[in-house]
Amino acid sequence: MATDIKCPNCGHKFQMEDAVSEEYKQQLRDQMKKFVLQKEEEMQKRQEELLKKEQLLQQQVQQKELEFAKKLSDEKVKLQQSVEENLRKNISADFENQLKMLQQSNKDNEEKLREARVKELDFLRREQELKNREQEMDIQVQKKLLEERERISEEVRKIEEQKIANRETEHQLRMKEMEKQLEDQKKLIDQMKRKAEQGSMQMQGEVQELLLEDLLRGSFPFDQVTEVGKGAKGADCIQTVRNQYGQECGKIIYESKRTQNFTADWIEKLKVDMRGQGADIAVIVTQAMPRDMDQFGERNGVWICTFSEVRALAHILRDGIIKVYNAAKSQENKGDKMHLLYDYLTGREFGEQWKAIREGFLAMKTSIQKERDAMEKLWKAREKNLEKVLLNAAHIRGSIEGIAGQDTIDLNLLEDGDEDNLLGG
Repeated sequence: MATDIKCPNCGHKFQMEDAVSEEYKQQLRDQMKKFVLQKEEEMQKRQEELLKKEQLLQQQVQQKELEFAKKLSDEKVKLQQSVEENLRKNISADFENQLKMLQQSNKDNEEKLREARVKELDFLRREQELKNREQEMDIQVQKKLLEERERISEEVRKIEEQKIANRETEHQLRMKEMEKQLEDQKKLIDQMKRKAEQGSMQMQGEVQELLLEDLLRGSFPFDQVTEVGKGAKGADCIQTVRNQYGQECGKIIYESKRTQNFTADWIEKLKVDMRGQGADIAVIVTQAMPRDMDQFGERNGVWICTFSEVRALAHILRDGIIKVYNAAKSQENKGDKMHLLYDYLTGREFGEQWKAIREGFLAMKTSIQKERDAMEKLWKAREKNLEKVLLNAAHIRGSIEGIAGQDTIDLNLLEDGDEDNLLGG
């Protein structure tokens, strides 16, 4: 009878037998099959020995009976001859003596026959006792197997409970660690905010420049982000855009501002820096937006955005630079490429290669069809053999269940219901 186990976390119920690994089930099945085969071999040997002993005893009894009959016949002949001879001499005296001897011989023969029958009964009784002992031994083995199954199931259940408890403890420890880390991060952020607010405006601007460089390097690892040194003429950092092949497609310069008010002179100054650096696009990352702008946008050829918008804007601008670069590259030597492509497609080399591809495709298709036909034929033969094996196994299982009971030995080759479905299909 299956035993259900309920998970303490999710409340899911599952059978204890399902918790045992498939490898362990296979080991138990192999051990059970080996044990049954061993017991059958022992029973076969014992039956053969008993049959040999019974045949030998029957032969001995028959031999005794033949000897007795022969002896009785010889005695009768001798007695008849003696009686006839003695009758001639002394009918009365010799007849009584011969009759006594014959009666004594008959008693001896009857005694021997009775002893032989007693021995045969004793042999049959011992044979029955041996069969009873073997049945008791089988019952004891089945009991020990059931006890061993229960013990193993109990050990597996305890191990699973211990694993679940360990996972629960580990989960709680991780949650505590995460809560501690989150609390430490919050404290660290608060400290950084206080230090940032207490620092100078120049320091705050330098922090935003560093954060901007780290943001660009982390978002675009294949691009080159270079810092413009203090006192050098130009923007704060330059982003060299590269495509998937490592080719330089263009440049974007960034100017970082962290002040309370926006100044229009920043735009003209950054445009001059853009021309001096040979950049394609200029971007101002500012804390204070112009009065008529509430989100990022373009003003007089320069893009303006906040620090929270710079990642999305950089993605858009970078994608536009790469598309412009690819479009320009595709226009280079376009006429020559078209002629070369046309000559290749209409040439003999392409025709032969395509012909070889087509022949290979047809050969592969034919081979696959042949393999499919052969495999379907093989599958049908295996399916017939499998049905034969399952049918014989069902007969053996029915015989054993009729002798030993249904709940003693599990001889199912498949799960419950699968065998019947397979035989029925």
